[in-house]
Amino acid sequence: MKIAIMGAMPEEVAPILEKVGSYKTVEYAGNRYYEATYRGVELVIAYSKIGKVFSTLTATTMIEHFGATKLLFSGVAGAISPSLKVGDLIVATKLSQHDLDITAFGHPFGYVPEGSVFVETDKEMIEMSKEVAASMGKSVQEGIIATGDQFVANEERKNWIGSTFGADALEMEGGSVAVVCSALNVPFFILRAISDAADMDASFSFDEFLETSAKESAEFVMNMVDKIVDKNI
Repeated sequence: MKIAIMGAMPEEVAPILEKVGSYKTVEYAGNRYYEATYRGVELVIAYSKIGKVFSTLTATTMIEHFGATKLLFSGVAGAISPSLKVGDLIVATKLSQHDLDITAFGHPFGYVPEGSVFVETDKEMIEMSKEVAASMGKSVQEGIIATGDQFVANEERKNWIGSTFGADALEMEGGSVAVVCSALNVPFFILRAISDAADMDASFSFDEFLETSAKESAEFVMNMVDKIVDKNI
């Protein structure tokens, strides 16, 4: 078993590297990958850079080149659902690509022939995440996450994504990672911390939030790794 742990930004994987301690850095395909051993299990850790193209490249590399058999992704997302507040955690049940549009040919938004609008995540790891959350005294919300190559700051666009895909949150990498993992039959899990929502105030600092949430997400992800090792799945 080899587990891939992935984020989009350096800040999202730095606390994970601190937790694993020693690791080997490998440069490949224009990126850096960190290999480590944790509780007898091999890990490969990387940040992809932002967006669907880079996250596709990184996820594929982790699986095809480094031999990962499971993938865990953690990062930040924007809220669509009013039930999500800044700092809340959401676990994706399925993901879509909100900017994929060939509706001119009679297909629904997010769909291409021989594909699907949604890709589902691994149910067993979702159940594990509930156990992890309980052990940490945290609550996680399950929901649909929409992905696109655009930072959505427009309320009308955000509401459209919510109504079209039933999405609870949106970000820029998860949907493409989902397509890769599904195609290559690799179980995957996606955790997001909400970084912006309708209840934000002017005192909010994204940089401070990113540092804090990255540490919490790293703890959560490493607890997930512990569960996977303990259950030997």
